[in-house]
Amino acid sequence: MQKRLNIKEVAPNALKAMIGLEIYLSQASISKTSKELIKIRSSQINGCTYCINMHTQDAIKNGETNQRIFLLQAWRETQDIFTEEEKVVLAITEEITLIHQNGLSDETYSNALQLFSETQIADIITAIITINLWNRVVLSTHLLIGQSLA
Repeated sequence: MQKRLNIKEVAPNALKAMIGLEIYLSQASISKTSKELIKIRSSQINGCTYCINMHTQDAIKNGETNQRIFLLQAWRETQDIFTEEEKVVLAITEEITLIHQNGLSDETYSNALQLFSETQIADIITAIITINLWNRVVLSTHLLIGQSLA
C-alpha cells in the first residue's frame, strides 16, 4: 500500500475542525453506548479496520459486551440484544452511511421521533456524519492500525 499524506501535517485546520465535532459530540444528548454503536456500525459498513479496532476497544472500556459487538452486524436479526432505541439508532446509522441507497427514510425518521427529541436526533445524525468523515479520511490516507492520526 502506497504511503499517503498525513492530514495533521498537510491540513491541520481541517483536522482541528474534525476534532471540534468530536468535542461537540462528547457533550451531546445521546448515550456513550449509542455513540460507540454508531461508530462501530458505520466503520463496519465502510470497511474501516482502523476505526473498528479503535471503537470496539473504546466500547469495551465503556462497558459494552463482546456479545453485542459480535452481533452488531446482524442487529436486525437479534431479539433482545439491542433496545428499541438502539435499533432505531442503528437503522439511522445504516441509512445515512449508505446514503447513496436512498438516505434516511421517512419511516425510520418517524420511528426516531417516537423515541428521541429533535435535539437527540440531530446529535445522532451528527455522530453518524462525523464517523463517516473519519472513516473517509482514514481510508483515503491509508492510515494503519497503530498509527496516529492526530
